[in-house]
Amino acid sequence: MQAQAVVATAPHQVAFQSVEVPEPTPEDVIVRVHHSWISNGTEGSFVRGERIAGDTPCAASDPLPFPHVPGYQKVGVVEWVGQNVSHLKAGDQVFATMSKVEGMFYSSGGHVSPAVTHHSQVWKLPEHLNPVAVSGLVLTQVGYNVGIRPTLTAGDAAVVIGDGMVGHWAAQTLQHRGARVMMVGRHDERLQLFAATDADRRVYANQENPLDAARTWAPDGVQVVADTVGSIHAIEALYPIMRRNGHLVSAGFYGPRGLIDIQKMRDRELTLHAPAGWSQERMDATLQLMADGLLRTEHLITHRFPAAQAADAFNLILTRQEPFLGIVLDWE
Repeated sequence: MQAQAVVATAPHQVAFQSVEVPEPTPEDVIVRVHHSWISNGTEGSFVRGERIAGDTPCAASDPLPFPHVPGYQKVGVVEWVGQNVSHLKAGDQVFATMSKVEGMFYSSGGHVSPAVTHHSQVWKLPEHLNPVAVSGLVLTQVGYNVGIRPTLTAGDAAVVIGDGMVGHWAAQTLQHRGARVMMVGRHDERLQLFAATDADRRVYANQENPLDAARTWAPDGVQVVADTVGSIHAIEALYPIMRRNGHLVSAGFYGPRGLIDIQKMRDRELTLHAPAGWSQERMDATLQLMADGLLRTEHLITHRFPAAQAADAFNLILTRQEPFLGIVLDWE
């Protein structure tokens, strides 16, 4: 059957075009997509040809992964359910992750409608939630995963490196757990979106040294350092102010430069967490926190494009011609 999709046709090239998708099986759901949320870092990296799969960078011997349908998160309405699917029905508003495509480098993708999706990758939405707010649920779950991993107690200091979407949702999760949070970033307009309390801190790294700022802000030491941008240097620069038995959380993409010196970590007996992907349990927990108003997303949306103008959306990400953060594609 035919569908419309965002297709990365070559490095740095994106088009909106018709694609083939398989006929649904009894285990599948067909979703008519209303909104899909671009993951700037991951999808930008795939569109540039930097990754071959997941967190795996492309090697010189790897084929270029084109054409492919980027993305992994969207919301819409169920149009059809397979006979083996019992928890969903036609008309339900849902979130969906990866959906099936044919004739592409990868057999699945995100920005495609109608979306033939295995039922295990579809979540029914609470009625009071704005579907647009949930259209980035996987990425929100990544931030939740970062914030839930480290051991901490109320009042502990946590430094989040990065003012992107994952950084914001990691900071929100850490705040919910009772931590004091210092967000370090290089985009003042993004830092201002962080709802800092009197106990929290924003650090504009272009004007202030994060290590000096952390020493003043947390004289008793930092319990958590969470890297959401992919900088080993930024992590190691904060070692001097970390507590013994502190926790590092790494969620950035390092490409071929992801080597970390374990011996340096041993000086303070630090624990390293490397969260990735998504799971049923974490997606459920993230959706519940959103339903409870404890994880906020809509204020991070800076741009919305019709899906047919996806090339313009990706051009913004690739060229950084103006400030941006959350970018949503509207399908209907």
